Amino acid sequence: MSVILRPRTLRAGDLVVVTAPSGQLEPGEEQLLARGVAILERMGFRVRVSPMVDPAQNRWWASGTPAEQAAELNGLLRDPEVRAIVAHTGGQATIGYLDLIDLDAIRADPKPILGYSDISVLHMALYAKTGLVGFHADIVTHGFGSDWYTLGDEARRSELVDLYARVLTKAEAPGALPAREAWETWRPGRARGPLVGGLLNRLVQLQATPFALPAERFDGAVLFWEELQRPVTRIWNDLHVLRLSGVLDRIAGMVVGIPREVTPYEGGGDQVGLRDVVLDVLARRDIPVLAQVDFGHTSPNLPLPLGVRADVDADNQTLSLLESAVAES
Repeated sequence: MSVILRPRTLRAGDLVVVTAPSGQLEPGEEQLLARGVAILERMGFRVRVSPMVDPAQNRWWASGTPAEQAAELNGLLRDPEVRAIVAHTGGQATIGYLDLIDLDAIRADPKPILGYSDISVLHMALYAKTGLVGFHADIVTHGFGSDWYTLGDEARRSELVDLYARVLTKAEAPGALPAREAWETWRPGRARGPLVGGLLNRLVQLQATPFALPAERFDGAVLFWEELQRPVTRIWNDLHVLRLSGVLDRIAGMVVGIPREVTPYEGGGDQVGLRDVVLDVLARRDIPVLAQVDFGHTSPNLPLPLGVRADVDADNQTLSLLESAVAES
């Protein structure tokens, strides 16, 4: 089993920085940003918004050039006052500066990096190169700043805020993750292993680079993934890439998030949905598949820390974190 690099525990009052490692802050999103910052403060942290989180800061589809984005991220990684980094949004830019990230700074002072979507590239690449536990978790604008965190059920909101605070501040196993609604059993069974995954198309994209996770790092893993704005035909293809690369023969279990704008195939009298293509590609592989779990391009996201051992019980529709995601400072 590979050694993982756990970030140091946060304490009440620690500085958390909201940054723009991928997409820019769009005009009109300032209110979402403010609401997301308020949720982080509710967790007990001191929050600062980085200079690149500004509608005036943009370059094409990103918050800056790859060099500018890497410089801001490296500055946060090297700053001892900064104890956690949270992406304000996803986007299309992180792959452009992976080779500019200061990996030694991560090894010297590992910090939680939170986000989803394009931030999956950072999580997977840094996990591959340093063992850093990255957190597939809500972003600030369209995550913590979404209507759900403002207008949703207060009991569930408090449950999630407490969960995030515990995962980041307590060097203990969080245990069973709370489901908003019943999850689905797509294939029965139970497995334990380290969590690995993120946005499916980014995982496949990254595997073609020097920042890919080596095949053996998938041995016994629980692969989690979600997808956005893709037809099931594309997902079928991406899953076959994982099959052909040997990943699906190595994993112990699979957890599928909540798809968003994933369109079924309709042709020749057939209607093929996401469940159909997953089970088709897995074929006879006897691994549990738990689906419709609370993560993806939706709110709220359960925090899923890469490299941390989890128990997926598709029979009883539960997912539990068996180890701490952070280490004592």
